[in-house]
Parts: sequence; structure tokens; C-alpha cells
Amino acid sequence: MYDTSTRRYALALLAQGRSMNSVSKQTGISRAAIRAWQTRIEPLPRLLANANPCPRCHPAPGAPEDTASYSYLLGLYLGDGCISAHPRGVGHYLRIACADAWPGLIEACRTAIKAVRPESGVYNLQRQGYVSVTSYDRHWPCLFPQHGPGKKHERRIALEPWQQAIVDAHPWEFIRGLVHSDGCRITNWTEKVIGGERKRYEYVRYFFTNTSTDILGLFTDTLDRVGVEWRSANHVRHAQNISVAKRHSVELMDQHIGPKY
Repeated sequence: MYDTSTRRYALALLAQGRSMNSVSKQTGISRAAIRAWQTRIEPLPRLLANANPCPRCHPAPGAPEDTASYSYLLGLYLGDGCISAHPRGVGHYLRIACADAWPGLIEACRTAIKAVRPESGVYNLQRQGYVSVTSYDRHWPCLFPQHGPGKKHERRIALEPWQQAIVDAHPWEFIRGLVHSDGCRITNWTEKVIGGERKRYEYVRYFFTNTSTDILGLFTDTLDRVGVEWRSANHVRHAQNISVAKRHSVELMDQHIGPKY
């Protein structure tokens, strides 16, 4: 976001008879922004709010106010999220990919973003087969320090101490975010011979699939803390599956996670 003095300077160059193109080239400001300033020079209230520091930027860095929502959003981000810089601004876009098949997940993602960063707008970008839930804010890298160049599975992913404290306080929200992004709840079946008769037997299990060994470790460590038994299942291409199939553990997962909706 450009401050008022920068805006006045650009408009003063125009007032000297300079063309929009030349002012844009000299200042590096888009013509659309300069054109908008000719109508309104003051920043919009939403942009002013977006300039407010996040809890991590205070002299004594803290955690987001709604730590439960942050724990859930952290799981979503580690699974299907990314952060990218605005090409001509100081802010960043947070994008979470949510499949069209789960409208409840899309709404839960939007709600979590607003709870973590109320100053920022949230909007949906429709893509083929999924919605990119998107929010623009200059402080997303502060709130998600796992952001970095390249793919997540090609760099180290570790939680900061303040993030780990939030996950420890809200482990189920973190697990729920990971399962909602890169996990699923399915019904498997097999056949058993009972009393001399072959019968179909169905059972529920959860899967979590990811290519990052660090993220897999965060998932399984948190499962251990809440008493969920798990095991490594088959690999899918370069990814690894974590399976939860024991009845007691599935009941725990159903109590706190449940199927996507």
C-alpha cells in the first residue's frame, strides 16, 4: 500500500503535464492505481486496516487471538495452502485449495481466515474442480513462517515454538485441518468366513497423504499426543499414506473430525 505522500507526488507529476505512462515508469506505480488516486487519494478503509501489524509484529510478539482457528488454518495451509507475494505490492496472498465437492470445508476455511486475520478480506476464486479461498494481507508470512521458495516437500518444515504451543493446546483442530486438506475418511470392505459362511465386512478408516516427511511427522506426532494409533500404509507415487484403522482410534477421529462435508 502506498502512503499519502507517494500518492501526492505521483499526482503532482501528472499536474506538470506528464503522461500517465511516464509517471508510471518513473515511480513504478501502475497506471490503474494512479488513475484511481485522481478520484480518491485517501487509502480505502480496508487497506488501512490491512496495514495494522499482526500479533507477531508487536514489540512483544504474541499469538493470534483465536488460537483454535489458527491451529485449524495451520493444518489447512500445510496441506493445501500456499503464500505468494503480490507482484507490485508489499502484501502477500494466502491461498487454500478446497475441492468443489466439500462446500462446508470451503466455508470453514473462510471462517478460519477471518477469525485469524479479521482485517483482511476473503474471497473465492473458482478453478477447475476446486475453489482457491484467497486473502490478501502483508502479514501472512509472519503468521506462517513455513512460507518459503519452492515446494513444501523440498524444504524443511518445522513449527516455531509459539506455533507448537498452539497445536499442543488445540491438537484436534490441527489434525482436522490436515485431514480436511490432504486426508479422507473412507469405508473399506473385506470378506470373512463366519460360521462357515462368507460374509462382507465393512470398516471405516482415515487416510492422510503427503509428500513432505516433515508434515507427515507433525501429523503423526499430534496423533500420538491425542492417543490415536496409526501406521504407515502404501506409498502413492512419491507420497506416503498414514492410515488410522483401529476401532478405538477411528471412534476418536469420528468424534473430533468426521467426514468432509
